[in-house]
Amino acid sequence: MINVTFFKDSSDQFIGFESVGHAGYDEYGKDIVCASVSVLVINAINSIEELTDDDYVCDVDEKSGSIKLHPNTELSKESKLLLKSLYLGILGVSEENKKYITLKVKEV
Repeated sequence: MINVTFFKDSSDQFIGFESVGHAGYDEYGKDIVCASVSVLVINAINSIEELTDDDYVCDVDEKSGSIKLHPNTELSKESKLLLKSLYLGILGVSEENKKYITLKVKEV
């Protein structure tokens, strides 16, 4: 199962996320649920890196399927929008695949 947690600040803005695990929908290389989440996550991280000047840390462990993005400083409105877009994308995938994805939002 993929466990995705989005982090929000006290003003209800997304400021980071963590995704851990593998979906187990199908065998490695054929798991469309894992591939969907991976594409959304990697695209969001690449977009934040290329389209903003924000300072953040991205921790990745391919073996466990863990990826975490957290800011070092206040994120720009562009990064917050990209994180909101990521949330909406994963929400859509999770609604169709509840057995394979859990989605949480946590205030930090």
